[in-house]
Amino acid sequence: MNFFSSANSARKAAENGHAPTNGALLEFSRLDPAALYAKLDVAPEGLSDEEAARRLRQYGLNRVTRERRLTIFEEIWLLARNPLNALLATLAVVSWFLGDHRAAIVIGAMVVLAIGTAFLQEHRSNEAAARLRAMVHNTASVRRRRRDPAPEDPFDEIPMERLVPGDVVRLSAGDMIPADLRLLSTKDLFLNQSALTGEAMPVEKFAQDSAEAADPFDLPNICFMGANVVSGFGTGLVLRTGGATFFGALADEIAGRRSPTAFDLGVNKFVWLMARFIMVMAPTVFLINGLTKHDWLEALLFAVAVAVGLTPEMLPMIVTVNLAKGAIAMSREKVIVKRLHAIQNFGAMDVLCTDKTGTLTQDRIILKRHLDIRGDESDKVLQFAYLNSHFQSGLRNLLDHAVLDHVEVHKILGLEEYRKLDEIPFDFSRRRMSVVVERSDGRHILICKGAVEEIFAVSTHYEIEDESGWLDAGHLETAKRETEELNEDGFRVVAVAYKEMAPSKTAYSIDDESDLTLLGYIAFLDPPKESAREAIAALAARGVNVKILTGDNETITRKICREVSLEPGDILSGARIAELSDAELADFAERTNVFVKLTPAQKERVIQALHARGHVVGFLGDGINDSPALKAADVGVSVDTAVDIAKESADIILLEKNLLVLQKGVIEGRKIFANITKYIKMGASSNFGNMFSVLGASIFLPFLPMAPIQVLTNNLLYDFSQTAIPTDNVDEEFLAAPRRWEISNIFKFMVFIGPISSIFDYATYGMMLFVFGAWTHPRLFQTGWFVESLLTQTLIIHIIRTAKVPFLESRASAALLTTSLVICAVGISLPGSWLGGALDFVPLPPLYWPLVVLILLAYAVLTHVVKVWFVRKWGL
Repeated sequence: MNFFSSANSARKAAENGHAPTNGALLEFSRLDPAALYAKLDVAPEGLSDEEAARRLRQYGLNRVTRERRLTIFEEIWLLARNPLNALLATLAVVSWFLGDHRAAIVIGAMVVLAIGTAFLQEHRSNEAAARLRAMVHNTASVRRRRRDPAPEDPFDEIPMERLVPGDVVRLSAGDMIPADLRLLSTKDLFLNQSALTGEAMPVEKFAQDSAEAADPFDLPNICFMGANVVSGFGTGLVLRTGGATFFGALADEIAGRRSPTAFDLGVNKFVWLMARFIMVMAPTVFLINGLTKHDWLEALLFAVAVAVGLTPEMLPMIVTVNLAKGAIAMSREKVIVKRLHAIQNFGAMDVLCTDKTGTLTQDRIILKRHLDIRGDESDKVLQFAYLNSHFQSGLRNLLDHAVLDHVEVHKILGLEEYRKLDEIPFDFSRRRMSVVVERSDGRHILICKGAVEEIFAVSTHYEIEDESGWLDAGHLETAKRETEELNEDGFRVVAVAYKEMAPSKTAYSIDDESDLTLLGYIAFLDPPKESAREAIAALAARGVNVKILTGDNETITRKICREVSLEPGDILSGARIAELSDAELADFAERTNVFVKLTPAQKERVIQALHARGHVVGFLGDGINDSPALKAADVGVSVDTAVDIAKESADIILLEKNLLVLQKGVIEGRKIFANITKYIKMGASSNFGNMFSVLGASIFLPFLPMAPIQVLTNNLLYDFSQTAIPTDNVDEEFLAAPRRWEISNIFKFMVFIGPISSIFDYATYGMMLFVFGAWTHPRLFQTGWFVESLLTQTLIIHIIRTAKVPFLESRASAALLTTSLVICAVGISLPGSWLGGALDFVPLPPLYWPLVVLILLAYAVLTHVVKVWFVRKWGL
């Protein structure tokens, strides 16, 4: 996909000052560096802090539209425009113009109740999330002009949002492109532009211009916000920031492409199920009452009231409040929820895929050994490994930091004797990187460090102290055996090799990584986390299977897995995966717990294979190689210390890389699911039962079974009693296994539980007609059914909310108990109050109360019996 055709939608800010317009990008791509600096009024050493501050005021923060905090009015509007609220508002308007002003006011109160409750909780959640989000920064490496002497590294890390046009930035593997920029220098710089162009393959970028390129995305020296660096490094000059960038102009469109989750689809299916009931029920009630009672206006008002009663208007509030409550609960665990619906997906997750390093291990790698190929300590191996890590410009990993922090380095190095000439950056296909240095005696040396098998593959000689020679099969076998023994002891091993280069050579490439001399290897220890065994056991007890997806080798991965009590079983390697079809991989992924030597694309394939088998998959990762898997997973989880693109791809950010936190997230997700389904099952069964009750009463009664205003008041009070559902306790048994949306199960629950309420509604009809003679007293009948209907609907949630015996084996939260009791008290007292008189209620006879208590008890017992049978057959 090419978005250049929609470039005119970029903000007008791009046309002011130094930021180039869309058409000017082509011109800027063709300027030489000196002319470019002059055009943007920038010195080669960068902007001064004063000038950067001035431009920040002029252009604003480097944020795209979708990251802007919503105003309070925008938050309310997003909640108000929900289709269910729109339906209620329409019905309120209809009631008003039909002359039933009381009904319109009550319907309006329902809308206000739903929106107001949702807003208060969501706003509170957003505030909590914003406070935590301030602890997580995406940064950019920027060169600014200084008055004091230039430091060794002129680039500083600053928050990405403070970039301005004219800033000089440095790019490395794992970085997001922080703005639209023109490249000044590059070295094997490959970008992923799929978010902008739809092209999955990385493209190489250069500092040079190409006259043939007409499409900006094909310009070799222009990079756009929204892309990320796959490998290599470079420097660039910022041209446009924030909403003036291509990505900023198209951010809403790009952000809107998120596919509906199982959570979204489940809620939508329920809403449409209720909508179909309304479309059938409301016209039917209108026709029956109009034909039998010959008051078509009254029949219309009653049909409108019934439609309101069938509308699950509290569902958006229940969903929003539950998700917001979950986000707040997780924020207490230092977990930032970027996308609220990801919390519920946690509850549905039955497979968690994770990298090994930092998750099962302590993420505290220590360099323990530096050995030649015979297994003897070698200072030269350490020296060359240090030179490689010190001089590389790309993304330093934990192994590099362990080398640089090694205590013995200062004893053996004369760093001042070496000068960097060039480097060949790391990529995930070669799994090695090289630097080229010049020694003080004029010799040029290429030093290569990487995965053992990859270094072996390009080495033809060996060196042990003063001995050197051809690397034959025997030497390789000795070296491999030594590394395997280290792996079995839990060490991660990296090989080191070198090659002397001709001083006349000026440019270096991957082709130069050949005919190397193998020096030996460095061995790192990354001990397992003490909490890993407990976390894996806790996740397993919750029905979540942990699978390891790592780029490390089989031997060390197997050892770590056993130390944390994760049985590795048959391990599948990346090389084997490359030979499998998608169907074959799905078979293997189902029964395999450990995958090793994986490329980024293979991690994504494994997750897609698990999806194909119906699993809900989470992925925990923090590296650039994890971003495809993070996007493919139902729940992408990263950490604050992750590379920028991993944090951008994730749904949830952990401020502490700990599986125990994820286990808490799983529980929180299942609590949310439980409380949402309580409302859905309550609403579905209640509405289904009311359908039979209203239809029957409409047919045989000479008057309306309840006045329209009474139906609406009943519904308003019932809605209020449900606002506390998000606070409810959840049975431990419900949290034990993953939970998913099953609309068929909800439909069955509705069919079996719903008609029970009709049985006791008809019992109430009989009581009011034959015991209290309400044939000629419509207001008495309506009052009696109003009270019984309100009490049964309000109290039955305590039966439906648990698979256990309510009140005895499982108790609701204090808030739900309180709202239930308050609404029951209001319902009981309303007929004798002045407000009851305004609603056309009359006092009920004393005998009514013991009889209605018997009806309530019988209803509760029968519903519980049917519920227990239903749970045993289909689950709750």
